[in-house]
Order: sequence, then structure tokens, then C-alpha cells
Amino acid sequence: MNWAEIWNTTRIVWRYVLQTLIVFDIIFALIIIFFERKNPKSVWAWLLLMMAMPYIGFVLYLLAGTTLNKRRLFRDKGFEEMLQNRVHEQKLELEKMDESELPEELVDMRGLVYYNMHNSYAVLSGNNDVKVFTSGQDKFAALKEDLEKAEKFIDFQYYIIRNDELFDEIVEILHRKVLEGVEVRVLYDGLGARSTPKRYWRKIQKLGIKVGGFWPAWFGKINFRVNYRDHRKIVVIDNRVAYVGGFNIGREYIDMEEKFGHWRDTHLRIIGDAAYMLHGRFALDWAYVSGEKLFDREDMRETPSEAYREKCYMQIVSSGPNSEEQQIRDNYLYMISHAKESILVQSPYFIPDDSILNALKLAAQSGIDVRVMIPCKPDHPFVYWATHCFAGELVMAGATCYKYEGGFLHAKGLIVDDEAYTYGTANMDIRSFALDFEVNAVVYDRKKAHEMTEIFMNDVKECSVMTKETYSKRKIFIRFKEQISRLLAPVL
Repeated sequence: MNWAEIWNTTRIVWRYVLQTLIVFDIIFALIIIFFERKNPKSVWAWLLLMMAMPYIGFVLYLLAGTTLNKRRLFRDKGFEEMLQNRVHEQKLELEKMDESELPEELVDMRGLVYYNMHNSYAVLSGNNDVKVFTSGQDKFAALKEDLEKAEKFIDFQYYIIRNDELFDEIVEILHRKVLEGVEVRVLYDGLGARSTPKRYWRKIQKLGIKVGGFWPAWFGKINFRVNYRDHRKIVVIDNRVAYVGGFNIGREYIDMEEKFGHWRDTHLRIIGDAAYMLHGRFALDWAYVSGEKLFDREDMRETPSEAYREKCYMQIVSSGPNSEEQQIRDNYLYMISHAKESILVQSPYFIPDDSILNALKLAAQSGIDVRVMIPCKPDHPFVYWATHCFAGELVMAGATCYKYEGGFLHAKGLIVDDEAYTYGTANMDIRSFALDFEVNAVVYDRKKAHEMTEIFMNDVKECSVMTKETYSKRKIFIRFKEQISRLLAPVL
């Protein structure tokens, strides 16, 4: 066979391969349109991507676009029955009360309390105290102290866990507690913790620490499932103390990475009955990963009986792609829609869906003080420019947008009217609303909400302001990056 024949045969083979890939693109396009029942914006974003990259578009879709089966992935019949019974009792109690009998913090948010009870089995607890951390050093110092005091068990769940000096220090404590007879369980996400090798987890297991990975990588560090990640960050100690918020485990979260500088985040330390609800959330995730159902054991169902000086009402709300509802998104939407004076938003990734964006624009145009705080530096370029675009649209509608310049802003939450707030793991973006597993604390307490507002206003000192004038004068190249990123927003 001469070179001309080889060249002709190669051309025929490649033409056949490319035609086959185009057929696959068409098939997957039909699947997206007719079978996956996606949001129309998401459909068009994926079709656009497939047309722009016809030979690899379907591969990207397999990695990040396929819809999770809506079956209930996380089930624990005993725990769910307990929640249902308690929620039913609370509903009956609340229905008997008129507004004068309700705690003042719950009057304006009564509808949201009912919604969370109905859709999330979120028990309303008042026997709580909350402390807010905005510094990684302070948060992890307090966490280490609480871990040292553990007597029965430690639930430890983070999206990212790096095998660096921070986690090494924590593992030393966890190992000591195991030797004292404390049960320790560590749950990580297979994508978020992909930089941590399997041999490290095996080493930890040899110390007597139980380890679970949420959809871990198949081949080394390669993880084919980009969506539907466990983005929750929860620690529960003896059903008495719990942590939930934005900090992961890694040296960047304690300001030891030059790339990000100061890491500005928000994490809640909860003492009281709500810790038990976070334990329940962890138990459901742990059962899915390990098969161990903690609530089958009576000792895991014990709750602390002491009362706390601060009577802070709250609900723990979780959401994920296994649910037909977007519970955390709906909490944001309810709070925005019922605000009377002010709405304060912090989110590193601000890519709201139409309902949230329109509610914020309507609030701003109605004279409500709407303020949104985003980072001034990107960690994901497309996400950053989409965030910049949506924030700019709010500015043009009359809202105020701050760009945090004191480091990297990773805090995730919403405060309304100095009356209530919700902070936790969920960004105000489509991914957190529909694609990842998240958990937030919804706090109904005027004193605590005022404290959170003061923290927000203190952050403002480290911000520049995006005005209508500066946004209107942005360069053509920035406008181009914004529009491309916005087109891809439903799949970011």
C-alpha cells in the first residue's frame, strides 16, 4: 500500500468517526429536549455548547449534564418518621396560636416556617445559641477545642478535605478521641477532595476513624461526575455542638495561600437542639455512603436536655437534586419577597435563576434597600464574569453592589430586615439551587440578625462599589466575557 492509499484510507476512517460523533450529538440533543425535562434555559445552553463543540459536546454532557434520577437517595425510615411526628405536633401548636401569642421573631416568617416543615421536615427549635465565625483561624481554633471535649461521637463532613497541616492537626485530635472510646466518622466528597490520595484515607482508617467518600473517583483523581456533589460542611459533636457554613478543610481557609490572601467566609457554631437536626442530615448522607444507619441505634437518638441562655429560633434546611423542590432557593425567594426594608446578600458565585433575579430587581425598584456583595477576584473565570453580569443587572435596577477587596469572599447567605437570616453552604446560584447537595441554617432572631448585619456592614469597609456609571463604561472585552458566561450560566 502506497502513501496515497494510506492517506485516502485515513481520510475515510476519520470522516466516518466524525459523522458518528455528529450522530451522537443529535441523539443526545434529542435526549436533552424530550427525556430529561430540564429547564429550557439549561436545554438551550447545552444545545449551544454542542453546536459550538460538536465533537466533544456529548462527552461534556455525560460528565456534567445528565439528570440525576429523582428517587430519594437518602432514606432512613425511623428518622423520617420521628421528624414527621414532631413537625405534625408543631404545626398543630402553631395553628392554635394567633399573632399575639407567637414569638415576635416568627410573626413575619410564619409562612416560611410552615413551608420548611412541609417540604423539608425542618423542625423548628428554639433552645439554641449561635456564634458566627468570619475567620478561618478563629473557626478552626474553636472547632479543635470542641473536638477535644467530645465524649460519645463526632460527625465530620466537608466538601473539600486536603491532606495538609490543618487536617493533620485535626486528625491528631480525632485519633486521641478514638483511643478514648469516641466514635469518629469522616465524610468527604470525591470531587472536592480529589487532591487527597486514597492512601491517606487508608492511613486514617487504620487509626480507627471511619471514612466515607461521596461518589469517589473511579481512576486515581479522575471523577466523571461533575454535578450532584455533596457540598455540605457539617460537624456535630455529641448532638450538643454543631458547625455549618462555608469553610472547607485546607490551608487556604486559614489564610496560608498567597493566591487568595485573606479568606473571608461565614461559619456558624450552634449549641442546642438544632445540632441534633444537623446530626440527622449527616446520618442520612452517611447511610447512603456507608450503609450504616445511625438512627437504628438508640444512643444516636439521644438529645441534650439542658436549656441555653439564648433562646434562638431556627430551622435546618437541606436541598439536593434528589428532591423535586429546591428548598433553599425557595427560602431565599420567600425571604426576598417578604422583605420590607432591607435585603443583604453575600455570595462568591451570584448566578440566580429568573425567580430570584426578578424578585431582587422588583424589591430594588420598590424602594427596598437591596445590597449584594461579591468577590473582586475570580477563582473560576466563567463563574466570575457571569456573577459580574448578574450583579450589574441588579445595579441598573437600583440595587447596590459591593466588590469585596479584602481577600476572597466565600460567605454565603441572606439577611432581611434585621429580623432573620440564612447562612450555610449554598451559594446564590443555579448549581447550589438544583445540582449540588446543600444545607443552610435559617435563623429567626432579631438580635442575631442585627449582629449579622453589623458583620456585613463591616465588610463593606473592604469593598469598592459598582455604580451604574462604572458598569455602563465597562470595556467591550468585559462585555463579551460577561455575555458568553451568561449564556453558559445554566450549566456553570
